[in-house]
Amino acid sequence: MRAALQSEIGQDKLEVVDDMEAVGLGPGKVKIRIKATGLCHSDLSAMSGVLPQPAPFIPGHEGSGVISDVGDGVTTLKQGDRVLVCWLPPCGHCPSCKRGQGHLCLASLVNAGTPNFRRAGGDIFGFAATGTFAEELVVDAACAVPIPDDVPFDIAALIGCGVTTGLGAAINTAKVEAGSSVAVIGCGGVGISVIQGAKVQGAAQIIAVDPVQSRREAALRFGATEAVGPEAFDDAKNRITGGEGFDYVFEVVGKSATAQTAYKMTRRGGSVVIVGAGAMDDNYQIDMFSLFFDEKKILPSMYGGGDVLRSYERTIALWRAGRVDLASLITHRVQLAEINDALDQMRTGVALRTCIEL
Repeated sequence: MRAALQSEIGQDKLEVVDDMEAVGLGPGKVKIRIKATGLCHSDLSAMSGVLPQPAPFIPGHEGSGVISDVGDGVTTLKQGDRVLVCWLPPCGHCPSCKRGQGHLCLASLVNAGTPNFRRAGGDIFGFAATGTFAEELVVDAACAVPIPDDVPFDIAALIGCGVTTGLGAAINTAKVEAGSSVAVIGCGGVGISVIQGAKVQGAAQIIAVDPVQSRREAALRFGATEAVGPEAFDDAKNRITGGEGFDYVFEVVGKSATAQTAYKMTRRGGSVVIVGAGAMDDNYQIDMFSLFFDEKKILPSMYGGGDVLRSYERTIALWRAGRVDLASLITHRVQLAEINDALDQMRTGVALRTCIEL
């Protein structure tokens, strides 16, 4: 089968090969025939080494498709079922799950150290124990979440990561209050989803901050009340909040520098929400007096900060009701053979989300 392969960490191009094999089907596992997958910035971070990932590996973790085979003991899924790929399903039994924090469950990530692909040269890993840049993959049955027949595969793929992460940051983690002021730093697919989540919650002002003009223009279409470049952010804060700062500032870049900006732009007593996934050696620092005196809340948001299965259902309900626009998030479509075009579209910022159709 075909797949997009990264042989070594640090390579900026993927090699499309046609001799890959999805392996590991057995008790509790399923094989998925991938129909659509989105390119998420986390894939680029894994390729560059910002996020830890053993190589060689197949990127991709935001996908959807059809069950093509099931292993022994799998009773909740059958061949032909339409599913999305959940890269971090809650196990229901670990301490995090028992505390109601299934999005912090690490049980499924144990599989990230087990190769689930193979070719003549040896074993191949799938990013985050998935690897959706392949025509087929084998995952735990819990990673395959059934989707209703009216949800297209491309939209289902986005729900599997980017949309859930962004909407959840606003709804679950920040719990944005109606009438509040919001700023979002970084307006790719996840940042746009944060904007839509803040709109659903009833925020009065939603300021989009991004250096790319096309993304700023897109943010306005998705619900931002104003969009500015980073150089105009301070002026926007002074005009809109009287210099006090925003009630909520979302950092959706994954850099300590933008996290510092987010903290600076948040009012005393407000919330700084960290959505971007950054590097382990990129340290964020703050002086202890400001941390105490300003009482700004620093809220990291992992995978939308809530029950991901419930978040999927909520997203589908909002989409059906026309409260969120998911189709327009997909600004580019490519075939797997054109995967490196998709990487360029992400790096230059021209794409909100590129859908790779398999």
